Amino acid sequence: MNIFDILGPVMVGPSSSHTAGAVRIGYTARKLLQDKPVEVKIGLHGSFADTGTGHGTDRALIAGLLGMRPDDTRIPDSFEIAEQQGLVFSFEKIRLKDAHPNTALLTLRGESGHCLEIQAASVGGGRIMIRRLDGIEISFSLEKPTLIVNNEDKPGYVAKVAALLSEEQINIASMQLYRNHKTGQAIMVLETDQSVSEAAVSSLAGSEGILKAAYFNSEEV
Repeated sequence: MNIFDILGPVMVGPSSSHTAGAVRIGYTARKLLQDKPVEVKIGLHGSFADTGTGHGTDRALIAGLLGMRPDDTRIPDSFEIAEQQGLVFSFEKIRLKDAHPNTALLTLRGESGHCLEIQAASVGGGRIMIRRLDGIEISFSLEKPTLIVNNEDKPGYVAKVAALLSEEQINIASMQLYRNHKTGQAIMVLETDQSVSEAAVSSLAGSEGILKAAYFNSEEV
């Protein structure tokens, strides 16, 4: 346990779960989209749906999508900033089976045409869990430096990623593999002991069969 588990995150309030966690969900969605969001549909489940407006969850999610962090003083003005930047957004209340009460389902479209669907939960103290990504059920927290790779579900891609990290002298602390038989896609989630450079991520993302690659460093998790 560290001091932030006791005191909570540095943030603009009122709630670490409904505000700080929501900002991180939006920020994570933006980075995984790898594009500037221009349209987003957001479904709010459970407590997010019932009390989210009063806690600023809606504005926090939009703030994260704009690239803000939990301590950004502009969070209360995120709707107005989104309008200025051309981000079209909408909210609806939804019900999800077996989902954490603080869950949001975001469907994004970027200015270059990239699309993303992400389901994530705010689990307390500003921490989040990603539960679904582009139709694939997953579970990871981003509490440590993390590399996320979307690839074709074919042999050889785990070895390719491991080889690239080995060349960069990066040790893999943990690895999780997820797949969707219907779409033929898979997702690797790798926690690393060392930082992964932008050049390495770009090289990986440009490799044949690799659909997307995103890295969250220690300052972002």
